[in-house]
Formats: sequence, structure tokens, C-alpha cells
Amino acid sequence: MRHLKLTIMYDGTNYVGWQLQPNGISVQEKLEAAWLEITGETIRITASGRTDAGVHARRQVCSLKTETDLPCERIAFALTATTPFDISVLKVEAAPEGFHAIRDATSKTYRYQIQFGPVLDVLNRHHRWFIPRKLDIGAMQKAAELLSGQHDFGSFQTKGSARLTTVRNVTQLDVEYFRESIFEYVDIVIAADGFLYNMVRNIVGTLVRIGLGKENPEWVLSVLKRKDRCAAGETAPAQGLFLERVEYDNLSFAANNEAEGEAPVES
Repeated sequence: MRHLKLTIMYDGTNYVGWQLQPNGISVQEKLEAAWLEITGETIRITASGRTDAGVHARRQVCSLKTETDLPCERIAFALTATTPFDISVLKVEAAPEGFHAIRDATSKTYRYQIQFGPVLDVLNRHHRWFIPRKLDIGAMQKAAELLSGQHDFGSFQTKGSARLTTVRNVTQLDVEYFRESIFEYVDIVIAADGFLYNMVRNIVGTLVRIGLGKENPEWVLSVLKRKDRCAAGETAPAQGLFLERVEYDNLSFAANNEAEGEAPVES
């Protein structure tokens, strides 16, 4: 039995999310169907985290167990060729025995993309939240600094998704502004040791509320204290959210499982 790590990219526009759903087509469904076609195996592929309908991934990580002896590079090529054009398998690596994409993850990074101003950039409408008003980037950056670090993020968790604890350590929360021609953009990059359900989109909605001048940056401190989802801003739309990368500290992955005697390559 081999344990493998898959790194995949997908555009979530046409999917109900990563996870198998009875009400539509998921990324997991397409990937597992491609695996069956290539290897003849019916297996379960586990992703590092569930992405909702319309959410994208640049570097989603999956784990699986298999009996196939196909080389990693050939598996990656075959999966990309067999899945739809909005899913790409970037890398397949041999993983340590028992590797689990969820349990072994030590941090994740998400990027949320926004376009703002009077004119819609139509070519980015499936990958950015369009806000037809000016945003105060400086105010958003100040609020982001206040949200960085270890806090109880209960106010940023969508109801109905109970966890043992709502405390998370946000190690990065950057508000990045740039302009191209007449279009203005802002990317919000957030990394943490774990995320609550809809935490990123709820933080983004809160920062946008501040950027629109509806609240001052210090307002986020009172939001944190209340531990009530109703205290924070709206949930940002799904299409602007990207899973950027997932980290696995203290684990090594081999790019070529057939190279006997080679040291594992750090992922």
C-alpha cells in the first residue's frame, strides 16, 4: 500500500465545492472518477480542507492510499488529462505512511481578491468581489493588524459549525493594494494554524465594512470580544477566495518514489 500526496489547482466556478454533494458536481467527484478510470481503483481522496461552492484553489493538498505502482509523474499527467480543464494536478509525491492531508497540516494560507471602483473589470468577475465604491486601504490595513495574532475568532465563524475551540493564531494578515490601468484591486492574504468555517470570508467582509467607512479600524476589537457572528461584517462572496497553500512542517515527501536510496525531497 502506497501513501501519496497530491497538489492540485482548480477553478471552483462550476462546482458545489471540494466535497462530494448530492446536489451537484464537486471537485472530489471528478478527481476520484479520474483515478478510477486510470487505475481501476475506487478510493477516497481526502483534501486538506473543504472549499465551498465557487471557491478556488492554487495549491490544494490531498492524501490517498493506493495499490497502483504507476510512477508519481505519470499519475499527475494522467489525472490532469482525465479531469476537466478547470482542474490540474500539479504534483504527485510519495508520502510517509499514514499521511493525512487534514490532520497533518500545520498552517494554511488563503488569498481573497477584490476589485473596486466605478467600472467593473469583467474579465475578473469570476475571481474577484466587485465593490463599486472607493475603499480606504489604510483603514483596512490598521484593522488587519489588530486581528493578527492569537484570538478567539468566534465572531467570524458561521453558525452551525461547532468546534472544540474557536481560538486561532493568525500569523499573517496583509491587505495588498495595486492598480492596473483604470482598475483598482486589493488582495487580502491570511495565514493561520487553522480556520473556522467561513472565517476568511467573514474577516474579509468585516475589513470591507471598515474600508467603506462604516466602522473605524478599532471596531474589530469589540467584534472579537463579543464572540457573536452577528457582531462582524457580512460574508464575502465565494468567487474571490483562493486556497493558496498548505504547510506540513516536519514531514518530507519524495518526488520519485521509485528512486531507491534517494533522500526525500522537501515539499
